[in-house]
Amino acid sequence: MKLLCCITEEREKGSLKPVVGRMIGGLVGGPPGAAVGEAVGGLLGTWMISGQFKPIPQIIMELPPDKKQKLYKEAMAILKHLKWRDTEDLTTLVMGSEDLKMQLLAVLEKCLKG
Repeated sequence: MKLLCCITEEREKGSLKPVVGRMIGGLVGGPPGAAVGEAVGGLLGTWMISGQFKPIPQIIMELPPDKKQKLYKEAMAILKHLKWRDTEDLTTLVMGSEDLKMQLLAVLEKCLKG
């Protein structure tokens, strides 16, 4: 859970919501989906700045135990091929890979929507 919080905090600080939205939209709907996803990501960023939201790390930590377990299992399915010694090592590996971060963000988004 802390790794997912770390990724979302980085994204919030970097204001990459339009980029994330574009990538997810592109995966779902091709080029038109990318444009829509970028717009939605930008709107999400504007809404978040307005102060009418809970930070994603807070939402993650407040998930019920069954959702946390499901999220953990799905995240570990992505991370199972990595070689790491401890959580600090895993965090360093993931934070250095945009591909892994995007995969984990997609899992998180799926979990939070459903």
